[in-house]
Amino acid sequence: MLSIHLETYDGEGYVLPILVRWDLEYTGGVPCDSLTAVCLYSAEMADILPKATRFTAYRDGDIMLRGVVDAYEIALSRQGLVVTVEGRGMAALLLDNESEALTYERALLPEILENHVAPCGITVHQKESASGGRYAVASGSSQWKALQGFTHRFGGFDPYFTPEGVLVTASLWGSGKELEVSDDSPLLSLRKREQRYGVISEVLIQDKVQGVSHPVRNQEFIDTGGQRRHVLYMPRSTAEDRRYTGEYQITQSALEQLEIDLELPRAFAAMPGDRVGLALSRLNLSGRYDVVRSRSRMDGDGERTELTLSRR
Repeated sequence: MLSIHLETYDGEGYVLPILVRWDLEYTGGVPCDSLTAVCLYSAEMADILPKATRFTAYRDGDIMLRGVVDAYEIALSRQGLVVTVEGRGMAALLLDNESEALTYERALLPEILENHVAPCGITVHQKESASGGRYAVASGSSQWKALQGFTHRFGGFDPYFTPEGVLVTASLWGSGKELEVSDDSPLLSLRKREQRYGVISEVLIQDKVQGVSHPVRNQEFIDTGGQRRHVLYMPRSTAEDRRYTGEYQITQSALEQLEIDLELPRAFAAMPGDRVGLALSRLNLSGRYDVVRSRSRMDGDGERTELTLSRR
């Protein structure tokens, strides 16, 4: 059974009554992990709900998600007065807060964490290190963008959040956990989608100040007939800046080229970073795929998990 514990800004705690419905979605990063929980309303909530700032979802003693309370709603339904509480994982604090414009001549990961993560009060588990040369944070960038841009460029990974709300400076992919789905598995639904639209075949970086053009090509996509060129302007850029920007644009464009959605009749079947092995002969679908999104929920139809699979 899932239970939701609320924390208020003045230190009070409150456990929501038995939930009528709940929905937890996990990505590990952006967009945020999220929670929606519905229960019957009672008068004692009148003082608690307006002050609630944090939540923790528990299942059999394990933390399933800790995060920020975004909103609550009281509504009259056929079940009577019900309360809906909505929230996001701790990544919300980095996304909601903007960074100052900063330029690092020699950037180190501890310095980035101190300037962009520590002010939000987030616990960090530093597994990987990263350092680099000049790194600029543009005005209006979120604290998440300031951090993720640095780790991606100089460490080759995007950080992620655990369900407990801890920021881990390492790649999410490759947790070692695997789920096998075969013809005998109780699947509720499955959908496979491959798309070519949006995948970039070439990025042409132009620096008109220095009179330099730098093409970066997605040769694998080009070899299969792909043709979608983007042109970007980067005045006074270095060769490394141009190469990284082009490769980043191409990589991001290809992330949703393949997606497999499947639904299983149990909650928390797998989490982002896990792998799923498919052996479905009737669909001619096999191979190993990464879980990029996991949504577990409970309502009148029972518990289930919706997984989105891809390759990372």
